[in-house]
Amino acid sequence: MNELSEDSDGGLESSVPIWAVFGDLMSGLLGAFVLILVCVLGMQLELATKLEAEVKQRQAESQRRETLEKALAGPLAAGRVTLNNGRIGISGSVLFALNSAELQPEGRQLLKSLTTPLAAYLQSRDEILMVSGFTDDRQVRGGNRQFADNWELSAQRALTVTRTLIEEGLPAASVFAAAFGAEQAVASNADADGRSKNRRVEMAPTPRPSGANNAATGTAKVRE
Repeated sequence: MNELSEDSDGGLESSVPIWAVFGDLMSGLLGAFVLILVCVLGMQLELATKLEAEVKQRQAESQRRETLEKALAGPLAAGRVTLNNGRIGISGSVLFALNSAELQPEGRQLLKSLTTPLAAYLQSRDEILMVSGFTDDRQVRGGNRQFADNWELSAQRALTVTRTLIEEGLPAASVFAAAFGAEQAVASNADADGRSKNRRVEMAPTPRPSGANNAATGTAKVRE
């Protein structure tokens, strides 16, 4: 009887480690499953956040274009400017004579009509305006020795437009000039029509550099 009892106790004792190992294994598998589930949920949440941010960005860009179109409704309807992906284009022939950076009366009047809606738009969006000058690929010719090349011509034209906008009331801190010469053509330079399209000035609202407002405030305090 005692022998049977001893055998039973021995069998029970030998089975305990097996159940303990099995329990540890199940706990490990459950922990791994929970970890995988957490990772999957985290990835889905990150993907949903990115998708939401992209949708908001596209909506903001669409609203931005619509706002700009409303601000420039008059000049756009008259065909005096173009608007493509937020970039305002003005034909070089409207603003300047060939190989010249001197603003024509028609060009000055056009820029004057654009200043007020542009200033309002930039202020509402807290953006600044990049004025870019472009030329065709023909080199400066004839007796014109004022400009060394197309880079200099495009730079001077951009500066002329920038200064005119400032003179008409656009805050100087809200606009800057850039020159591209014959680069980034929008048409072929093989014919006169294409070259005419490439001789242009573009204005594009861009985000204000971070810290620009603080820098301006700091400058004002120093002057005071």
